Formats: sequence, structure tokens, C-alpha cells
Amino acid sequence: MRELERVLKLPQVLIGTATELLYPGDYFDALLTDPPYCDNVPYGDLSDFFYVWLKRTVGDLYPELFATPLAPKSQEMVADASKAGGMDQAKQRFEEMLTQAFGEIRRVLKPDGIAVIVFAHKTTEAWETIINALLEAGLYMTASWPIHTEMQARLRAHESAALASSIYMMCRKRLSDEVGEYSRVREELERVLPERLVELWQQGISGADFSMAAIGPAVEIFGRYGRVERLSGEAVSVRELLGLARRLTAEFALRRILKNGHLAGVDETTRFYLLWRWNYGRGLVPFDEGRKLAQSVGVDLELLVREGLIRKNGSYLRLLGPRERAFPARFAPKTMIDSLQLATLNWERGREKELEEVLASVGSLEAFWQVAQAISDSLPEGDKEKQLLHGLLGRRDKTGAQGPGLFHD
Repeated sequence: MRELERVLKLPQVLIGTATELLYPGDYFDALLTDPPYCDNVPYGDLSDFFYVWLKRTVGDLYPELFATPLAPKSQEMVADASKAGGMDQAKQRFEEMLTQAFGEIRRVLKPDGIAVIVFAHKTTEAWETIINALLEAGLYMTASWPIHTEMQARLRAHESAALASSIYMMCRKRLSDEVGEYSRVREELERVLPERLVELWQQGISGADFSMAAIGPAVEIFGRYGRVERLSGEAVSVRELLGLARRLTAEFALRRILKNGHLAGVDETTRFYLLWRWNYGRGLVPFDEGRKLAQSVGVDLELLVREGLIRKNGSYLRLLGPRERAFPARFAPKTMIDSLQLATLNWERGREKELEEVLASVGSLEAFWQVAQAISDSLPEGDKEKQLLHGLLGRRDKTGAQGPGLFHD
């Protein structure tokens, strides 16, 4: 086989570490990689399942590949707390190895070469890690595309808010260490990102995939610079820049979800609820991801937990629908989503008088009905909350004129 590869110039299959590529500098026109992320998948341990059988069947043909009893793991690029002395140390080691691997990609790329990096992860922490590693290695993103790749039926997708798409990032060598001035970078983000978001929206990308796909265009803007600074010389972190991109994306998505409706009449908590349902449905969401979504619309996540809108499940969060939420006696709605959930329960239980009282207390009825319709549209067919909202929406034509906005900025 090796002789055939040499004579016929077939593709070579090599085994080695991504942190020390066996090629000279400026060698490749293009590289494609789908890197691991932190502790998501224990690749080495999973490989043991087939490694032992391959060793028995073809180990004599490739002795150099099967020299160890089990799959080699010393240079595995995963965060394994049991081997690193704790998760913090394991994450640090992972990030260092990822940066080294991207540095090797930069080294072996030709000056005009491209690297395509595939990534599918829903947390901003994961994106901060991979983008930091890219920038530190001297690579920057020039284009990105979301491509439908992930299996929704896979085990990890059942209870979690899983993605359907991977983001394909085209990167090039950064040939200068130009410093970007923050106010100008921010101005460009605010001008260019909405234009790119329109393209993503028109492609039919929605939910968590839309939020993740929006990261690419943002990084294309600030990733051109070796460093972004304020006028004081203070460096602006990738985390802060991604936070800005997330706020811009949230506002854009809300306007589109509401079909450019009465956004000014919708309070921050209701915006949060609507974005959560649109992004994650009923899936469990990591605490830090929920916190960052709350920050993007200006609400206090812990307050929502105390008020019973969100339930903590260990390190995960679940947003509660009207049937799941425990309303105290004589509950007075503070937000539009409070009123909407009470209204759906009163409709379901046939409490006409109480339903009329709730609707009468809502300031902007037009915004109220738009939010109800938008949440319903965000939920799958057969969902109980969707059914309640659909029933309540049947009352829309029976309500009176709307009053002044009660729940607003």
C-alpha cells in the first residue's frame, strides 16, 4: 500500500500531533480541520473500543500504529480533569495546545493560503476560547458560513439546546499587528453586522444557529487587528467584543421575530423570554450561557430565578412555561410575560372574568398579541405552551382598544 501511494501519488495518511506538524513552513495552499472542544468528547477513551480489535486484526501490518496496549492519550487535546489535577488546569492545558495547533497551521500555510476551521458549539465560552486561540496564533477570519451538519437525533441533542449547524470559518495569516481603535471597530460592527444578519436571516437560519452564525461576521471585523484598544491604551477583550456582537444580534432578532412590531412596548424580561424560546426552545441551557443572554437584553438572571421564571437544574437552567411556573395567590403581574402566562392559564381554566382583568391591565395590547404570536411561532407543533397560546390568540379580535404602553423600556 505504501508503495502504491508513492507510485500513484495517492493521498497520504499520517499519524501525529497537531501541535508539531511534520511539514516545512509555507507548504500548504489550504488546510481543513474540525478541532475538539475542551471536555465535550473523550476521543481517546472512545477510540479504545475499536483500537483493541484493530490491533488484533491488522496490528501486524501497521506495528508502528499499534505499539501501545490502548490508544495513546498523552498528547490528546481534551480537557481531562483527572489527568491534569483539576478542571481549571485541564482547560488551561487545552487552550495552550489549541493555540499551538493553530500556530502550526499558520506556520505551514503559504502566505496566500487558507485554513478552514469547522466549529459547532452553542456557548460563548467555547467561542471565546477558539477565537482567542486563532488570534494569538496569528490567524484571522475572512469569511464564515453556517452549514447544516449536526444530527438532531443524537443522544446529546435530546435534553440540551442543540445546534443543527456547524460554522465553517475561512482564515488567513495575519501579516501585520495593526492596532484597532475601539470606537472605530464598534462603529464598523454596528454598521456592518446588521447587513450580514439580514443575509443569514434570508437564508432561513434561525434560533441558536442564527446566534452562533452571527459570531463569524463579527470576528471578521475585529479579528483583522492584532489588538483592539481604547484611546487610553487599554486592551478590549474578545469577550467584550463578542458581548457587543451578541447585543446587536439580539436586537436584530427581536425586531425580525416580532416582524418589526412594537418592540418599544416590550419590557426586557419579555424580550429575554422570547429570545430564549426562539434560541433554545425547552432545552436545558448552561448557566453561563443563560447569564449572557440575560445580559444582552439587560435583565438580572438571578432575579428571574427568584421570581420563578427560571429553574436551576445543577449547572443548567430551564425557562418555565405557564403550566410549570408556580404563581402565588393574588399575584400581580410585573411584566408582559407575567400577564401573558396568567392569561393563558385563565383561558385554559375557563376563568373569563380573571382573563378580562389580566387583558385590561395590559398597556399595549398590540404588542401583547405580537409577543404571544411570536412565542407560539418559536415552539414546535404539539408543544403544550404553543397550544395554550394558540387558544388564547383566538381571543384577539374580542378585545377592546389598546391603552398606553404599560410594559416598556
